[in-house]
Parts: sequence; structure tokens; C-alpha cells
Amino acid sequence: MLVDGTGCDAVLADVGIVGDRITAIGNLQESSAKETLPAAGFVVAPGFVDVHNHSDGLFLRETHLAAKTLQGFTTEVLAADGISYAPVNEQTARQWMFYLRALNGLRLEEYRGWESLAEYMECIDGANVQNAMTHIPYANLRSMVCGWGRGAVDDFQMRQIQYEVQRGMESGAVGLSTGLDYIVQCFSTTDELVEVCRAMAPYRGLYVTHMRYKKGLLEGLREAVEIGRRAGVGVHISHLKPVAGCSAEEVLGFLDSNRGDVDLSFDVYPYMPGSTMLSYLLPNDVWEDGPLAVLGYLHDPGVRRRFGDGLKAQRLNLDRIYIAWVASKENAVHQGETLASYVAATKKSAGDALADLLIEERLGVLCVMQEGDDELIRPFLQHDLYMMGSDGIYFEDGAVHPRVYGSVGKLLGSGVRDWNWLTLEDAVYKLSGWPARRFGMAQRGVVQIGNYADLAVFDPSRISAPATYREPHRRTTGMQYVVVNGEVIVREGVPEESHAGPAPGRFLRCATKPS
Repeated sequence: MLVDGTGCDAVLADVGIVGDRITAIGNLQESSAKETLPAAGFVVAPGFVDVHNHSDGLFLRETHLAAKTLQGFTTEVLAADGISYAPVNEQTARQWMFYLRALNGLRLEEYRGWESLAEYMECIDGANVQNAMTHIPYANLRSMVCGWGRGAVDDFQMRQIQYEVQRGMESGAVGLSTGLDYIVQCFSTTDELVEVCRAMAPYRGLYVTHMRYKKGLLEGLREAVEIGRRAGVGVHISHLKPVAGCSAEEVLGFLDSNRGDVDLSFDVYPYMPGSTMLSYLLPNDVWEDGPLAVLGYLHDPGVRRRFGDGLKAQRLNLDRIYIAWVASKENAVHQGETLASYVAATKKSAGDALADLLIEERLGVLCVMQEGDDELIRPFLQHDLYMMGSDGIYFEDGAVHPRVYGSVGKLLGSGVRDWNWLTLEDAVYKLSGWPARRFGMAQRGVVQIGNYADLAVFDPSRISAPATYREPHRRTTGMQYVVVNGEVIVREGVPEESHAGPAPGRFLRCATKPS
């Protein structure tokens, strides 16, 4: 059964591939082939696109990330939340490597800086079985040009930042990404972001934002829409979901009322609980001298007190937040333990106990926040602006979020088959055709003659996400074959670990040009 990624009804058809392209669709029973993948009873779909993830470092370290390919992901869009491994300079490279440990766990000796996105793209091209695209990460630009503090961006600095944006767009970036609750970017202003985005408007780049959730969801949405409207760019909201005091109806109603003025889209993963670095909860001002200086500030009693006060002010229930991963073996015993339990065992205040943990782990602590019921996500998954973003933060050990291993299985198994939240055709469109079109992936995302042969073949009766919060490393089941650029990377549900020559994945340049 062919579900082609357009949203149209499924049809019975064979798919023929020559090299890296789809060359025939229809009844091909009389045709000869070097190899035939039996797909009777399965769904043949375009390869899936993960538009929001934290796989940047994994593409430097892993050739085949089975946690993702067994979900049918053939393309990953990197540089989420305005943060990545490029571009950097001599002053920022080590700082970013230090900060990013809690997202990918890379050691300093495994990393060298890339001064441009083009260099980073070249390093990854052909090094992984999946394709990749990238945004321009705003935190990297602002720290290179302005340092780490809250000072306003002056005219000269703005011209430098805009030059870097133009250089990134010329290299094939999708757009500019921000994480406005995170390091450096939390100091940026609306006017500043408008001016930065204007530099990519001629390229039809997207403003892709983890907006200011800490200021309130609707307030963050208003700012994102204002930036898009004033800069003349499309806006994509990262991991959008309801938060306390703001319903799905309010959020989606706001988007619908503004989509006539601004080109909008959003991604979300099919779980309510979230995951981020423990350092995310620190007061913003501790970052003003860069990540390496934070360890020193964490010894300050005043900073510790404000850290604890901030946890109370945000009404965070430490019984509902648990330690997902730590960098050291010594503290690995605490993975899966709630922050409340950890703090109680230390007989210290929350500010002191968690500051000490961050010092011991050199900021390398990841958490999962249990919040809300997955039913609250339903209206977002059903909305026509939605596409898949797993927000996956992958580690081989620890109590990581099950979204890393289970996002597609949860959507297609639970959301489509078990709960009837979406039709199969609509879900596949939101996993493939829609994100490919939105993010400028030329000749991908739809199964049609002439397009690149990126395919996901799965059993609709078996596709599921066995990963749980207690057993998060259980892989999605039911994915039979995955093909990237004409090469099979998953065969009969088993990842192909060896390849003749370079891995089939490519770094994709966005198909937008200056207007």
C-alpha cells in the first residue's frame, strides 16, 4: 500500500528505484530488478523528517543511529533552539563544547570547532546513513560577535551578525533558529531579532523558535508572530504544546487568527512531559560570562539562594522532575531519581544540592519533567500546521525521555491505529511531505517519479512505541525497511551496520534562493 506523502488516499502500487531516484510507480510485476523488497501488507511511505532534535553531535560520532532509523527518520534538521557546534570562533568553541555536553555527551577531545556552517556541512556529508539539514543557530552568532552578556547589540555588531546570517543562508541553511529561554539568547530583544531576521528575508528563510515560554506561552507566541510580520519571514514554532493556564484552544486559536498575516507552522512530539538540561533552571545572569564561568558562580551562596528561589517561583514540583542522565559514572546511580528524592538525601536546600550536582557533573545533567496528560497534545497533532519534531536528546544509557525512541511509533501506532486521532494519510503527510515542503527539501518528502528514493516501509498493524519512562531505550517496532538515497539502511527490521563506500546520507542544502 503506497501512502505517497501528499495526504491523498493510499493506493496499491509498486515503487521502482534506479540509483538514488524513484523511476517508476505502478504495477511493476513484469519488470526485472537487481533486488526486490517484499512489501505486501506493509505501508510504503516517504522517509520521515525530524524537524526538531538534538542530533548535531551524534552526526559527528555515530554512523547509524538505530533509535532514529527504526522510526523511519531519513532526514534530521539540526541546530534546534539556536544552539549547535557551528559556527564558532577561538573564543567560543570550548565554551560551546562544555555547554553542549548535556545534549550529546561529546568529550572535548572529540570536537573541533567549525568557523562556518559550510565546514560543518562538509564534515557530516556522507558520514551518516541519514540525511541532514541545518538552521543557523542564533546563540552561536551572538556569542561570537557580542560575547555572552546582556548588553545591547550595536549597529556594527548587527552588521556582523547579519553577514553571518547571509553566509549561512548562502551555504544552504533552512533559516535562523532561536532558543529564547536559553543561554545568550535570553538577553536578545524583539527589535534585535527583527533586524537579524531581515537579513534572511531575501532567501525566504524561516524564523524557527523555541520562544520565551518562561514569559508565558501566549506572550511568546505574540513576539514570534511580531518578529515574522516585521521581518517579512515565515515563522515555525518549536515543540508547541499547552502549558499551565493556557489551553490548546487559546494557543491554536491565536495561530489561526494570525496565519493570514504571517506564514506559520509548528512541531510537537506526541508526549506531554518534556526534557531539558538541569542548567536551564538557573538564573539567566549566571551565563553572562559564558558556560565555563558558571561553575564558579555556582559556589556563590547568593546564586545558590536565587537558584532555589527560582525553582519555587516557577512552581516546579521536584517530585515530578527526575534525573535522566549525568556525565559521570559516580552519579549514574541517581539516573531515574526525582529531584525531590535527590535533594532530600543530601539534607541540603534545593539550591545547594542541585548547584553541587551541576558542579560535580560540570553542567552535564539532563532532566525529564513529568507534566500533564498526553491527551492534551491531541488538538496539536490534528492541526494542519503541525509536523513531527521528536526533540530527542539521545544517550546510550540513563533514563532519557521515550520520545527519543518512540515518537513515530506513538504517532502511527497509538495516534492513528489505536486512538483514531489522525488518518494514516494525514499522519504520513505530517511526517514527510509537509516538513519537506516547509523546510525546502527539493525532490524529497513525496513518493513520485524523479524524487530521491528516501522511503519508510512499515507494518501498520505492528508499528508501536514500546519505550516507556522506566524503559526508554526500547526501539520502535514495526519498521520493516528504510531506504535513504536508494540504499537500504534497515532491512527486515534490522539496521544495516555496514555500507560499501560512504554512508548514503547527505547534507541537504535548502532549496531557497535570494529573491
